[in-house]
Amino acid sequence: MNTRWQLNDLYTSFNSSEFLKDYEDSIKYIKEFSTWAKEAFSNKDNAKEKIENYINQVNNNKTLLKLMQYSYLTTSVDESNDTANKYVDKLRTLYSDLTEPNVLFRAYVSKVDIKKFISESSILKEHEFILNEILENSKYLLSDKEEIIISKFRNTGSDSWNTMKEQLLANTKTTVLVDGVEKILPLPAANNLLADPNPQTRKNAFFALENTYKTVEKSVAASLNAIKGEVITNSSLRGYENPLDMALKSYRMKKETLETMISAMVESLPMFRKFLKKKAKLLGHKSGLPMYDISAPIGNVNMKFTWEEAVKFILDNFYSYSTKLGDYANNAFNSGWVDSEVREGKRGGAFCSNLHSIGQSRIMLNFDGTLRNVTTLAHEFGHAYHGECLKNVPFLKSSYTMPIAESASTFCETIVTDAAIEKVKKEEALIILEGELSDATTIIVDIYARYLFELRFFEKRLNGTLSVEEINKLMEDAQKEAYGDGIDENYLNGYAWVNKPHYYYAERNFYNFPYAFGFMFSKGLYAQYLKEGNSFLEKYDNLLAITGSATVEEIGSIAGIDVTKKEFWQNSLNLIEAKIKKFCELVD
Repeated sequence: MNTRWQLNDLYTSFNSSEFLKDYEDSIKYIKEFSTWAKEAFSNKDNAKEKIENYINQVNNNKTLLKLMQYSYLTTSVDESNDTANKYVDKLRTLYSDLTEPNVLFRAYVSKVDIKKFISESSILKEHEFILNEILENSKYLLSDKEEIIISKFRNTGSDSWNTMKEQLLANTKTTVLVDGVEKILPLPAANNLLADPNPQTRKNAFFALENTYKTVEKSVAASLNAIKGEVITNSSLRGYENPLDMALKSYRMKKETLETMISAMVESLPMFRKFLKKKAKLLGHKSGLPMYDISAPIGNVNMKFTWEEAVKFILDNFYSYSTKLGDYANNAFNSGWVDSEVREGKRGGAFCSNLHSIGQSRIMLNFDGTLRNVTTLAHEFGHAYHGECLKNVPFLKSSYTMPIAESASTFCETIVTDAAIEKVKKEEALIILEGELSDATTIIVDIYARYLFELRFFEKRLNGTLSVEEINKLMEDAQKEAYGDGIDENYLNGYAWVNKPHYYYAERNFYNFPYAFGFMFSKGLYAQYLKEGNSFLEKYDNLLAITGSATVEEIGSIAGIDVTKKEFWQNSLNLIEAKIKKFCELVD
């Protein structure tokens, strides 16, 4: 089975006539569209028709998006591809030219009687949520000229810093001693060794990565400082209280909801520390779990999967949920939508890119045969299935926020792990359960540490750039506060900020607590599925289809969930506590 994706449904190559034509057509279209917008939004004549036309143009002209997705996906698995990198830069610049018509449109919506027009137009009625959101957020808009300048400077600012960091890490290798043999490995491959069955290999990989990060620490720290500095300036100029306030607005999430969720997470930390100490004892540690063993497998059963076995494992459990989900994943595998091979120049981690332009998705991961990688694959398929439910929704209504983004992914993970536990022997069930609880610990405890780190980084960045030593201390202090006595403080992971890509997204700040939201929200949804059975399936698909045009509180309400109440979050965490108790019973 192919372990590299195919992108031919986008383009066959950068030299293909279709790619080159679309590129030239996009240059021409954006120029014409910008000229039209300047004229159209300079007066209020025929305002309703102009707004309708703008919406239709954005929804129907997806060529530039298609070009960008092809270029980005190519670089994500081959950072050294100069042609792809060149087009990423060119297309970013071209895309920034859409800032002006977008800015003019948003300003125009805030100046006309949009509520009246909505009542008179089926097109505007369909986009009512989006238009009202523009109206609400108009108070954070700068002048048209300032918005355009900021967008263009971002190309040579935060975007370039992030590109530099990604290319640096993608082309950096580390040397790890594995079973007495020194291996020169890409960083993603070395990271995978942190879940190796051999304890010495895990420890070797941890310190090898740490030593390698020291060789790039100043460059990556410069990137982080530059990006976060840009974010602080941007949020201040727009009138947000701080970057967190700006993030919450972009996430369509109330501060009350975040504070309630964080409070429930903090109250749950003792039970996670209990799990960590139990795992530490199983692995022979007396002072909590060292960070190099956070991802360590347990037990004598070495659950390794070939790629073919992993595919079957995913499909079997997806089909146990619904034929629709199983068929979707089966088609994705057979159609070459997944890139799983570990190779030089490929970025680390895993992601899913929903290609609304062609109604497909692409999934990337660095598969090493571990159960953790299998659950990661299920996670990314959740994102892909979310895109499937949105592919027939107008483009403007297809963009959901980060907290909701992690709900479908975690839901699919839960399908796989819960179904698998019921089908295997006790010792294998213990291994799967440990993997699930380790993931839950990452999503609650480590995410809380990442949230604290980013919150405090922004606070300190107000007074100037931070040194590598200061950044490491912020990370270590956050880990101590979150993990408590569940970890061995002699073996912290101060360099955790280096390889976490989310810190470097200038337009996606605090891309940490959305994982916790999605995790617990999905647990609540999954509990409803267990209660309602097949009658839940259509309701779930319909819920995913409206996620691009509702607040997180409204989406929760549709599912019968009040996310502003601590009770909901506590109930979701109680499901994890029950599994921790089950884990302890199995090992005692």
